[in-house]
Amino acid sequence: MTHIPQIKIPATYMRGGTSKGVFFRLQDLPASAQVPGAARDALLLRVIGSPDPYGKQIDGMGGATSSTSKTVILSASTQPEHDVDYLFGQVSIDKPFVDWSGNCGNLSAAVGSFAIASGLVDAARVPRDGVATVRIWQANIGKTIIAHVPVTHGEVQETGDFELDGVTFPAAEVKLEFLDPAADEEGGDGASSAMFPTGNLVDDLDVPGIGVLKVTMINAGIPTIFVDAHAIGYTGTELQDAINGDPAALARFETIRAHGALRMGLISHLDEAAKRQHTPKVAFVARPASYVSSSGKQVDAGGIDLLVRAMSMGKLHHAMMGTAAVAIGTAAAIPGTLVNLAAGGGARNAVRFGHPSGTLMVGAEAALVDGAWRVTKAIMSRSARVLMEGTVRIPGDSFSA
Repeated sequence: MTHIPQIKIPATYMRGGTSKGVFFRLQDLPASAQVPGAARDALLLRVIGSPDPYGKQIDGMGGATSSTSKTVILSASTQPEHDVDYLFGQVSIDKPFVDWSGNCGNLSAAVGSFAIASGLVDAARVPRDGVATVRIWQANIGKTIIAHVPVTHGEVQETGDFELDGVTFPAAEVKLEFLDPAADEEGGDGASSAMFPTGNLVDDLDVPGIGVLKVTMINAGIPTIFVDAHAIGYTGTELQDAINGDPAALARFETIRAHGALRMGLISHLDEAAKRQHTPKVAFVARPASYVSSSGKQVDAGGIDLLVRAMSMGKLHHAMMGTAAVAIGTAAAIPGTLVNLAAGGGARNAVRFGHPSGTLMVGAEAALVDGAWRVTKAIMSRSARVLMEGTVRIPGDSFSA
């Protein structure tokens, strides 16, 4: 019997925000995987351990959740006035595809750290002590992210006292600025993907089996469909088990997501939604209410502006996706959206919202320009840490060389 040897690929396993992923430098990948295509996708699927009909990713680096089935490829930037190009791949757990349609806001917090440590940032731009400003080009969506990374004695500082709900241990704070976060590319059928793709702050979305729902559909951070929690039978205080243990509920959310994607112009036919799991997201919002988070911590209504729960890759997220937080902050800053109304309405430049693991503050700067809303930046803090570095191994016949 002929045995296929394993190949070794330099990689780093990192936590960024409430997500984990395998990070690669583009130059370290096999030549056939240094360009987009089937070879790259096959390699990343094998690294993560997908597709896995058991849904566990036992034979790979994935953690069997949307938050831990992630890959990142970084390279020195080809864009003027940027340090690093950041490409994100959301790996399906049980199906053979990698979704490249959006960003991961949580792992964005780890990009600057990895880029500095991997020599992708000009050493002259990294202070011996202080904060390094890393200019990131997010290649999936063509947007700029600015990461403010603490540095001590010339090296990235990862430890500190910054606490992030959804992450067990404190770490160093990484401040992120998502510049001009509203999408401006063309949609799947040529429809405009402006911040509000229909031109409305609130739309009526007719969803078979559910009825007509009031929704806010926004392209900011990541395409997101917001719906009022009470309109679909929820309070906004739900934890994961209340949704993820209910197959009928998951099916309803996927139906909402598919019809919203079609209305937003992200797909041209409903069947395409199954191959675009990463985007759009569906989130439901509600006025503040007290609840106990997944960690057992009491979240008081008086300490938050609204409640938000979001779906990711077909499941209720355990905390909040960073890109969805950008969408939340952006929508909250614009009077009249469902998010803004849930937060009490009126003008605001920051909100603290409750999610299953606790709370999160996100800010956004919005202005009405020539009759259209524009958001110049969204701001939030996360943390990041290297968990393991070295090489990953995959069988040599896992992809086309």
